[in-house]
Amino acid sequence: MRVGSGKFTYELAEGWGRLPTGWSLGEVAAVAVDSRDRVYVFNRSAHPIIVFDREGNFLTSWGEDLFTTPHGICIGPDDSVYCADASDHTVRKLTPDGKLLMTLGQKDHPSDTGYDGQNLASIKRGAGPFNRPTNIALSPSGEIYVSDGYGNARIHKFSPDGKLLKSWGEPGTGPGQFNLPHGICVDKRGIVYAGDRQNDRIQVFSPEGEFVTQWTEVIRPNDLWLDAEENLFVAGLGLPPTPVGKATLSHVSIYSLDGKLLALLGGEEVDTSTEAGQGLVAQAGGGLSWLTGRGIFYAAHAVRADSRGDLYVGEVTISAFRGTAPPGAHVFQKFIRVST
Repeated sequence: MRVGSGKFTYELAEGWGRLPTGWSLGEVAAVAVDSRDRVYVFNRSAHPIIVFDREGNFLTSWGEDLFTTPHGICIGPDDSVYCADASDHTVRKLTPDGKLLMTLGQKDHPSDTGYDGQNLASIKRGAGPFNRPTNIALSPSGEIYVSDGYGNARIHKFSPDGKLLKSWGEPGTGPGQFNLPHGICVDKRGIVYAGDRQNDRIQVFSPEGEFVTQWTEVIRPNDLWLDAEENLFVAGLGLPPTPVGKATLSHVSIYSLDGKLLALLGGEEVDTSTEAGQGLVAQAGGGLSWLTGRGIFYAAHAVRADSRGDLYVGEVTISAFRGTAPPGAHVFQKFIRVST
């Protein structure tokens, strides 16, 4: 299967990723690639970090009995691994083989935002680190940025040694406000890009948190990642049906840093007002009817590329289908970049 367009054209690598006998991937919340093109799959199984080489051979696993709810991952230039745990309210820095180096946040002690544990609307105020953090990014000078989203509405900036330098954001829809900051990345100038998922936008900030602009032509941005050429890759969850019966399926979109769409993988539209569309609604469980699995992705949650430009996409298919994924549903795919 070939997807994308122009220089962003990819071929699906069928069957990539060979696991030990009896193992399986849980849903893949995050993925990262280190300087040696080793692929770190942060997933919700008994083996939270599973590492493959770029050919898909299993190398190692670690993190057993360490993580509660894997959510975000980032690898630094020295191959240190940063992991956001959405349920124990921490961000950990670890060596490539899983040795703990630093913990940000206090385990099992969420900050006081008013969050009731279930409803985003219950968040009354922005607060300190963390209440269900979502993702991590590093600046060129090593500062650590964390999007703090499911129980908070803030971005936090730390020094490389873990000192909190600044936080910004509060619940809402205005500039500098958030309704689930979910993904984050930083460009070579130190400009910060934050995926404001439930507001269907990417907000752009100075390194100190000053609002610069926003991109509104995005749909439920989950993960943001910049390649070496500073093309911005966005894993999009998709959009529920509109009043006229249109639904946009999950996707990966690629943008220039001025917000121009360069390529789209997935993102098919389904007309849910038709008989066939209604069948897909029923198949997908009603309330999350847009997650039909008819497109390339079920619920794209993470995206990264290796040094050759091959893409790795993780999906939270099980959560998206309320705990019971369709038979044969995938949670992780590799796409090989091809010349056109």
